Amino acid sequence: MNNRVALVTGAGRGIGRSSALELARRGARVAVTARTESQLESLVQEVAAAGGRAVAIADDLSDPAAPARIHARVKQALGPIEILVNNAGIGSSQAPQPLLDFDDEFWHLTMAVNVTAPYLLTKLVLPDMIAAGWGRIINISSINCKVPAMHAAAYVVSKHALTGLTKVTAKEMADKGITANAVCPGVTATELNDKRLQYDSARLGKSFEQLEADASPLGRRLLPDEMGALVGFLAEDAASGINGQAINVCGGTVFV
Repeated sequence: MNNRVALVTGAGRGIGRSSALELARRGARVAVTARTESQLESLVQEVAAAGGRAVAIADDLSDPAAPARIHARVKQALGPIEILVNNAGIGSSQAPQPLLDFDDEFWHLTMAVNVTAPYLLTKLVLPDMIAAGWGRIINISSINCKVPAMHAAAYVVSKHALTGLTKVTAKEMADKGITANAVCPGVTATELNDKRLQYDSARLGKSFEQLEADASPLGRRLLPDEMGALVGFLAEDAASGINGQAINVCGGTVFV
């Protein structure tokens, strides 16, 4: 990846961590951010052990000032950001509720992290990408940007919005050497999804194992590394013809 500079948000675990490792394996210098510093430091060590370079920036993207802080620190440490992976997000597992009972504070928090933070980071990185005539913006959305989920209003709406931001960015930047795409995971084996399956197990009266087996036509949940592999490819020069797409990695759960 020719020593390009990448920023991956929500990189402490799950899809973000897998994406950061994949980009590093492909030759990028990776800045990683999340709230938990210990997770970031172990990731930096893992990248270094493989011969790569990573920089950890602990911050909280629910703070509207965080994107500017993170952007400035990445530029100072590594240079202009050429690949932005907006992965940090709040899932439905944190406070699943029916729409009629949905918590307004949680709604606003979800929008801040899942929509506003990617919007602000995108605006921050675009000037340098335009000047360079090259850039990659990869947003981690969800198949729930296409099909809804029960008791997950804020999450579902936020992923529709993030996918919309992806398409707007792709449309406006297409002639500037910059692509924007969304990766849409299906049910993926992460710590957050464990909590969601536990909630659905109690709600539906089904075992965790049954829900896991029913998570996709593959008879299993998807894996974070399967998302990271697509992120790595979309960041390559070879993916320059892919723009404005919302690409499912769901094992055949959704066909739109």
